[in-house]
Amino acid sequence: MTVTVDRRLSAPRSPRLTSPWMRGVAAVAAGALPALAFPAPSLWWLAYVALVPWLLLARSAGTARRAALDGWLGGAGFMIALHHWLWSSLHVFIVPLALFLGALWAPWGWLVRRLLGGAPGRDPGGRQVAAALVLVPCGWLMAELARSWQYLGGPWGLLGASQWQFTPALRLVSVGGVWLVSLLVVVVNTAVAVLIALPRARNPACAALAVVGLGTSAVWLWAPVPKRTGTVRIAVVQPGLIVGPQARFDREERLTRQLAGQGADLVVWGESSVSFDLTSRPDIARRLAALSSEVGADVLVNVDARRADGRGISKTSVLIGPDGPVGASYDKMRLVPFGEYIPARSLLGWATSVGKAAGEDRRRGDHQVIMSTGTLRLGPLVCFESAFPDMSRRLADGGAQLLVAQSSTSTFQHSWAPAQHASLAALRSAETWRPMVHATLTGITAVYDAQGRPVGSRLGTSRSTAAVYEVPLAGGHSPYDRYGDWAWHLAVILLAAGAVYEAFTRTRRVQQPSGPARRPVPRTRSHRPCPARWPARGR
Repeated sequence: MTVTVDRRLSAPRSPRLTSPWMRGVAAVAAGALPALAFPAPSLWWLAYVALVPWLLLARSAGTARRAALDGWLGGAGFMIALHHWLWSSLHVFIVPLALFLGALWAPWGWLVRRLLGGAPGRDPGGRQVAAALVLVPCGWLMAELARSWQYLGGPWGLLGASQWQFTPALRLVSVGGVWLVSLLVVVVNTAVAVLIALPRARNPACAALAVVGLGTSAVWLWAPVPKRTGTVRIAVVQPGLIVGPQARFDREERLTRQLAGQGADLVVWGESSVSFDLTSRPDIARRLAALSSEVGADVLVNVDARRADGRGISKTSVLIGPDGPVGASYDKMRLVPFGEYIPARSLLGWATSVGKAAGEDRRRGDHQVIMSTGTLRLGPLVCFESAFPDMSRRLADGGAQLLVAQSSTSTFQHSWAPAQHASLAALRSAETWRPMVHATLTGITAVYDAQGRPVGSRLGTSRSTAAVYEVPLAGGHSPYDRYGDWAWHLAVILLAAGAVYEAFTRTRRVQQPSGPARRPVPRTRSHRPCPARWPARGR
C-alpha cells in the first residue's frame, strides 16, 4: 500500500511561530499597534484593522494557555505604547504596571482561540464564526470596562476614543457612548481577521460588516441631534510653561486683564492655576475678585494648595465673582493613581523612589457640584476626570449647560499626552449634548460643541495667551444620556448567554455515549472462523 504524505501538514512550523520568545515579542508588537490610532499620530482609520495581527496570533496558539498569554502580552504592549509618555514619571515601574493591566486581556486571548481557532486541522464552522463575531467584541469590551475602574487607571485610551474626530463615530457616541464605538470597531477587526484566516466563513464576516455599515448609516440619518438654545462667550487663559507659582499667577492675571471689554460670560483658568489657599492668602482672593469685576465675568480657577484647616492638599475648583467666591466649590473626586496618590501606599510606596510618584496623597472630594454665574450653569471636572463618561453624564442630568475640564499636562509637555487628553472632551460633548471647554495651563486647550465638533482653534503647547470662544449651547438629552451604558450591559448579557450555552453543550456531550452499542454476534457453526491451517477453497 502506498501512503501519500501531505508535506504542508507534516513539515515543521517556522521557528518564528513555535519559539515562545519570538511569539511573545510578536504579541507585544501586535498589541502596541492600535496605539497609533490615538493622538498624537491620530491615524483613526487604523483602528479598524489594527487588532487583526493580534487576533490572528491568538487564533493560531497551540494551546488555550498560550492564547491567554498572547492576550496578556498584547495587552501589556498596548498599555506601554499608549502610555509611554508616563516613563518620565514612573520610569521602569511602567513595565510591571503594564503587565498587571495587560492581564485583563488574557481571557480575551483565550476567547479568540476558542471561537476562531477550531480543532487541529479543522476550521471552525459557520455558527462558531458567527458567535465569534458577536462574543469576541464583547470580550474586548469587558477588558476595557474592568480597567476603567478609577483605581486601575480609569478609562483613558478606550479603543472607541480613537474615533474622536470621525463625525459618524461621534453620532454613535451620542447613542451608546464610547462603549458602542469600541464594540463596533472590534466587530470590524474580527470580521477582517475571519476574511483573512477563514475565507470559507466569509458569509458571516461580510454580514457583520454590512450590519455595522448599515447601522452606522441609520444612526447618521435618523438619530436625533441637539437643538441649539443660544450662545455663550467663554474666555480661556493659558499662561504656558512658567516656573514658580507666583510667576504663573502674575502671568494669568495679566492675560485675564486683556479680556476686559470683550464681553466674556465666563473666564476659565487651568488646573493648579492658583497654588495658594484663598483662606490663608486673602490678598490673592482680593486680586481675583478685582479681576472678575474688571473683566465683567466670573473667573473659574483651580486651587492646588494645602488647606488652611489642615485637612491636606486638594485640587479645588472655585468660581470667583466681583465679591469673592460664588456658591459651592468642587474638590476633585477621582485622583490620578501614582500621580496624585499611591494605591496601597504601605505596599507600593517604594514607587516614589524610582519616579515622580506622589509623595503625599491628595484629599479626595465626595460629590459633584453644579456652579452658576447667574446666567450660565456649568459642571466642573478636573483633569483626569474628563476620561469618565459617567461624571459628565451626571453633570448634564444635574442641569449643567456647559462642561468645563480644568487640566494641566505640563509634566508631559512634549509627548502624546496633551493631544490625547484634549480629544476626550469631544467624546464627552457628543455623549451628553453639552458643549465642553478643555482649559489647560500649558496646552492643548480646546472647545467642542454639543456634537463633539471643534469650536474655533486649539491652543497648542507653545502658546501663552487668552482666547474667547463663541460656544453654542444646546438643550435636551441624548439617547446615551437617557438610556445609559446599555452597550456594555448588552455585552455582559451576550457573554453570559454564550457561557450558559457552552456549559449546556458540554453537559450533553458528556451524557451522550461515545458511539452506538454493538450487538454481540452469536457464535454458530456457520460463523465459526476458519483456522489458518485449513486450505482455501478452490486450491
